[in-house]
Formats: sequence, C-alpha cells, structure tokens
Amino acid sequence: MFVRWSNLSLGDEEQRRLPGYRDEAVVRRFDAPEALQTNFYEVRAKSVLNRVPGKSQMPFRWTINVYRGCTHACTYCISGDTRVLMADGRTKTLRDLQVGDQIYGTSRTGVHRKYETTTVLDKWSSLQRAYEVTLGDGTVLVTSDHHRFLSQRGWKHVTGTDSGPLKRPHLTVGLKLLGIGGGATRPPDKDPDYRRGYLSGLIRGDGYMTRYLRTRRDGRTYTAHQFCLVLTDREALVRAHSYLAEFGVEARFAELAKASGNHNATAVVRSGAKATFDRIQDLIAWPVSPSLSWQKGFLAGIYDAEGSCSHGTLSISNGDELILRWASRCLEHLDFDHTIVDQRGRSKDGVAQIRLRGGMAANMRFWLATDPAITRKRSIAGRRLWARSDLRVTSIRPLGVVMPMYDITTGTGDFIANGVVSHNCFARPTHKYLDFNAGRDFEREIVVKVNAPEVLRAELRRPSWKGEHIALGTNTDPYQWVEGRYRLMEGIWEAMRDFANPCSVLTKSPLLLRDLPLMLQIAERTSISACLSIPTLDEKAWRATEPHTPNPRARLEAVAELNRAGIPTGVLIAPLMPGVNDAPHQIEPLLELATAAGATSIGGVALHLRGEVRDIFMDWLRSQRPDLIERYERLYSRGAYAPKQERERLSQLVRRGPGRARGFRRLQPAARPPAAEQTLHEPSHQQALF
Repeated sequence: MFVRWSNLSLGDEEQRRLPGYRDEAVVRRFDAPEALQTNFYEVRAKSVLNRVPGKSQMPFRWTINVYRGCTHACTYCISGDTRVLMADGRTKTLRDLQVGDQIYGTSRTGVHRKYETTTVLDKWSSLQRAYEVTLGDGTVLVTSDHHRFLSQRGWKHVTGTDSGPLKRPHLTVGLKLLGIGGGATRPPDKDPDYRRGYLSGLIRGDGYMTRYLRTRRDGRTYTAHQFCLVLTDREALVRAHSYLAEFGVEARFAELAKASGNHNATAVVRSGAKATFDRIQDLIAWPVSPSLSWQKGFLAGIYDAEGSCSHGTLSISNGDELILRWASRCLEHLDFDHTIVDQRGRSKDGVAQIRLRGGMAANMRFWLATDPAITRKRSIAGRRLWARSDLRVTSIRPLGVVMPMYDITTGTGDFIANGVVSHNCFARPTHKYLDFNAGRDFEREIVVKVNAPEVLRAELRRPSWKGEHIALGTNTDPYQWVEGRYRLMEGIWEAMRDFANPCSVLTKSPLLLRDLPLMLQIAERTSISACLSIPTLDEKAWRATEPHTPNPRARLEAVAELNRAGIPTGVLIAPLMPGVNDAPHQIEPLLELATAAGATSIGGVALHLRGEVRDIFMDWLRSQRPDLIERYERLYSRGAYAPKQERERLSQLVRRGPGRARGFRRLQPAARPPAAEQTLHEPSHQQALF
C-alpha cells in the first residue's frame, strides 16, 4: 500500500501518468525546507530488480533503485588516455571524445566481423580499480577489471574466476585479441620540419614547377616561373595551401572544375611569381640530415600524392628513382618492412612501386605515425577483422589504484581502443523515459517505488533467481533524506537477509546506520559492503557546495561505526574542487580521520564539468566565489576536464596523506570490493552538490 504522511499535501496536479508506468502516479509535496520545490511521484512498480544490460560491463548484473533520480547507472571502464580510432583514420583520446563524433566499430556480416563507421551516442566517466593489460606488440591497455575485449574466442572480461560469484569468461595470457593494432601510435607533431617534409612529398609527387623563356611583344625575352598543384582531393590541397601560407608563401587557391557525373571536383594551388617559386624550391629541397618529423611529413605527402591501399596492400608508386630512394630510406628509419617492385620496364606508366609488408597492422601504424591528409586513402570500412599474433595477451596485473575511467555508447556497441576491439557501455537515461530533462529538474522530481520491498521479496523467491550480487546506490542515493520518511530500505534489507543475497551500497548519508542491525544480520549469512562519499570536512565548503547533505563528520562517524561493527566500508573524496576543498589543511585531516575510521578504501577524483553541470557550477561560483571564476574559466577552457597537470596535482593530495600508498589506498581486506569500486557515477555526485 502507499505510504501516507500526515504532513503531506496534495496539490492541484495530484495525479500524473509517467511514461514507463501503466498506472497513474500520486504526486505528493512535503512542506519541510529540504523538500521545497520537490515533487514525489508515488508509483507501484511491477519489478524492482533492474537487470544491467550485458553490454554495460557492470561488475554485477542486478541493481535496485528505490528512488529514481537524474543520473545514469553505467560503468566506466577505460583510461582517458586510450586512443580511439576515428572514422577519418586518425585517433583521439577517449577523454577528448565527444558525443556525435564519428568513429570505427564493427559489425557481423554472416560469419565474418567487419569494420564500419558508427557514432558516439553518449559518454561518461567514474572511478574504477585500474588493471594493466599488455599485448605482444607492446600495446598497454589500462582498464577496469570488468571491461571486455573481443578475442579469438569471443568477448572476455579483463579478470574473472572459473567458479564462484565472479565466474565469467576472462582474459588469459596467450589469448589473441581481435583488432587492427597500432592504435597506441600517437600522431606526429605538425612542427615546421613536418610541414616542410609534407610539402616536399606532395609537390614532388603531384606538383608542377617549371622555368621557361617567354618573349614580350617588343621582342625581348624573360624567364617565366610557374608553380601548379592540381588535386581532386581537397584535404591534401587545403593542407598544402595552409602550410605554404604558414611559411609566408603567397599562392592562389582556385576551383578548376565542379563535380559532374563520374568526375570529381578539381582545385588548384598556383602562382607565377618568382619569389614564390624560389621560396617553394627552398622549402622542398632535400635536407642534408632529415629529422624524424621531416621524414614523417615526407611520407604523408608522397602517400597523398602517389599512394593507395588496395586489397589491404599499402603502396606508393613513382617513376623517379630519387623519390623512391628517399621514401624507402624514411620507411627504413621508421622501422617499416617494405619491398620495391620495379615495373618501369613492364608497365605502361613506367613506375616502380613501394609496398608495405605487414598487412593492415602495418598500414594502420603508417597512417597514424605519418598522418596523411586524404581520409579516403585511410579507410578500413568493410575490412575483415582478424586475430593477430602480436595482439596476444602477455600480462594482466592490477595497478593498485582507483582512477577515472571512461566509456561510451556507440551505434555498433563497440569501438577500437588502442587498436583492439572494445565493448562499450549502454546508457540507461531513465530521466528521459519519464519526460524529465537532463538538468536539475530530475533532482526535484523523485519517483518513489512505494511497493519495492514486497516486489523484491517476490522476485527473490522465484526459482529462476540465482542469488547474484545486488548493488544499491548505483543510480540515485537510497538514503537520500526522503528515505527517513518512506523507510523503504528497511524492507529491502530484510528481503536481502531472508534470502541471503549478497549486496552493497553507496551513499552520502549516515542514515544507513539506522539499518545497521539488518546489515549485520545480512553479514552473518552473505557478503555486504558500503562506501560513503565525503568531499570535504571544511564546514564552509560543505555548506556552500552540499547544502542539503548530512554533515561530513557524521558521515565519517558512520564509516567508523560500520567498520567497528564488521561491515567493510570505504570513503570517496569526490569531487576535489580547486580553490574550494583542495587545500592541504582540508584534505589531510580528512585522510587522517578516514584512516582512523578504519576505511577499507580511500579514493579521490578531480571535479569535471560537462553539459548543464558546468552552467550550474559556474552560476554557483558567480554567486558564492566570484574570485575563482577566472581560474575555472582557464582550467576548463578546453572541455569538461581540468588539464592533466591539475588533475595529477589534485590526485596527489590523496596520495601523500599519512601512510598512503600511491593512488587508491586499500587499508584493510574486505569481503567484497566496496560499492565505490564497483560503480561510482561521478556526474551524480557532482550534480548533487549544486
């Protein structure tokens, strides 16, 4: 039955139908200060056990969200430095990837899996325990233990067991991963040497430069100069024109012919000025001692001019012996295995061909290391996926730290991470299903599943239920203040106890101490753990950033009491905000008190500002801390995340506390990883702050 409060009031809109629920919801309002401008939608759920989609990579398969909030219940699995293969053949770090970006994924056609372009639909980040997977070609993948990669034997978790609760397919040393390789190769720096090399390769391969005598009308002769670069691929032409301009060379960019029928549009960069001619000759001159950047640029330019990739074979064709020797020399210096097929005496074109050995892996490394401009020559769409010997797993080891991890949703359900196929998470944006927006509205529109305990009992009683781990607090805080009125968690814990079901909880509130007796009863029969989020002890910072949350010291007392009672409980210091809660005198006492409280784990993460959270936070700064506006505008000028140096500084604040190990500190063994390590949705904690 519905819970009734004596001090609840029904408004004019006392009934509302929410998408996803067949019956109308009873809308209630409470006239306490903490409930102002908040609506509570009482619904009768048909199910409370939420099955996590297999593609989401949660370390557990089931969650319960008694109160439906504004955040996603997803996991974030890969280091932000991981390079993702973009649809244009280049790479971008996962940290910098944006919703809407075009990238490569894979799809199955018959018995074969092939590469295809797809779109980034969503992106998230959180704290996860870090593992390092090393491959035979030297590629290093930093990921969470429950992430999955595609191997020759199917999808495999990073870690797992052959029996017990964590039984699942997992990586083993020697197993080959599927992918293209070379994904960790970083793009070249486009310094002046690279630009000179590119112009040399492109112009020598496709340009036209000549001097000739012309006669004026009065009979006198003079030397005319002509430079002309004609291409149908605008990307290379635009790059060349830009590079020439950067060197102070004035050349005209013009359209020669529009696209028609089977003919592509053609454009030209040209000049007849002697000064331009002489300057270009100087720029493309063969260097006495070519730098690495020049060699990469030259290979990119000659590939744009004379290169191709047909049936998986990358080749560069030219009839000039000198150009061929330079290209071969550069490939050797960059450790590319290749061969020269001399067709000048047999082919109509009279050219020789340099062919790269090593298949698609070598091709990808060439493209990433040199960065040609023409994307059509870098396409792998439709190419088949292979298991390659140098993508075998050589080691899997825990790094002993918790760090920010990232994951995305794509149209294909996967993406290419550091050259191997990686499974992605799927967002479950429940706020959209309920017709709530993605901003703060959902913080004030709380859906309460008033029959959750009864429904849970019925679900745990089913013969098909296998007693799997259930995580609470993965979406919204189960101990938000309104739980003090509804008291739904008591019934939830009683059901867990009676069915001996393993579980964990993540919360900001010491209200969970109310249910300690029930938690202890659960601990007698199965595993249970907890984690409390405590960003700061500073009262001013706390009241300014988390005005509606319990006192941080009360949360620490809850950590101590839970651990004393035998419930493994950790602490999350998040978010760390520059100028607000990052001073040593703020952090170190918190570390000391968390240690004294027996915290089984302590972690920290820097503030990030994405989407509407950024606007909310900046508005808060303007009203509360105008002195920090300039600093935050500088720190977050390039995106949602502070610069790497700043993130490392904030991370060090947690690491250098008394007796701290590097990164995440495991202070004592726990029966099961704390909830904070299982799934910490960073944006949810931040949105609750403001």
